[in-house]
Amino acid sequence: MGNRVTIIILLAMFIGACSMKPAESTNEINGKLFIIGGGHKPTSMVQKMIKESGIREGGYGIVLPMSSSVPDTSAYYGMLQFQELGIENMHAFNFADSNLKSVDAKLDSLRNATLVYIPGGVQGRFMKAVYNTPGLEKAIKEAYAKGALIAGTSAGAAIMSEIMITGDQKNYPEYTSTFYHLEKGNIITAEGLGLITGVIIDQHFIARARNNRLLTAIMEFPGHIGIGIDESTAIVVQGAKVKVVGKSQVIVYRNLSGSAHVQNGKIASQNIRLDIYLPGETFSI
Repeated sequence: MGNRVTIIILLAMFIGACSMKPAESTNEINGKLFIIGGGHKPTSMVQKMIKESGIREGGYGIVLPMSSSVPDTSAYYGMLQFQELGIENMHAFNFADSNLKSVDAKLDSLRNATLVYIPGGVQGRFMKAVYNTPGLEKAIKEAYAKGALIAGTSAGAAIMSEIMITGDQKNYPEYTSTFYHLEKGNIITAEGLGLITGVIIDQHFIARARNNRLLTAIMEFPGHIGIGIDESTAIVVQGAKVKVVGKSQVIVYRNLSGSAHVQNGKIASQNIRLDIYLPGETFSI
């Protein structure tokens, strides 16, 4: 009798286990990205960030000003744009500050934020702070996974990609805002946060005529989509769905051939698709 009871109990446990829903993937993303192409942000764009984040309903926002050479000023204005619209619960953490106290507590605050905003500057400067602060990248990604809106403008947009355009060229050391050549091995990239994968972001795109730069990138990395975002314009990314907001256009390049070839240092590829999107329009990645 005892053996029969034991068997029945084990069988019931087995059936129950089989009927349970599988655990949610730890890679599930519940947040959104708000990627701004730089330049002036109209009030309507800041209002859109507030709405998409849900911060009016509760929670708090954090500004990460490490891209800037004047992080205190960047932090001040980064918070002010939200405060002027009634969002008072904003804070700024400069993780590049070697005197930063209570790093663990600030990382914990970051991973539980409702909105994270990354102003402009130099994207490499921001990533240096990430490399030098154990746990910072993980905290940003955890906030994103939990449902935070991660927003960034200019350099704060560039760091969203896994492959990050630095703006520098190997063959032409003197900086120019655009590329005048399409050459193999010229573009310099670095590792970004990788919040958006399979995509390379470029910013100030139409205003600074950066077509050659992004074309070079998608030929050097043909498995990636190139998204060029103009000034005063942004994309809102949720999963594979992308919506354009703001005042100007977003240009998307897809290297459908999946390859590129070189002749005398010049890089080329056929079957590159170009799409131009206006505010309110959507596309998938």
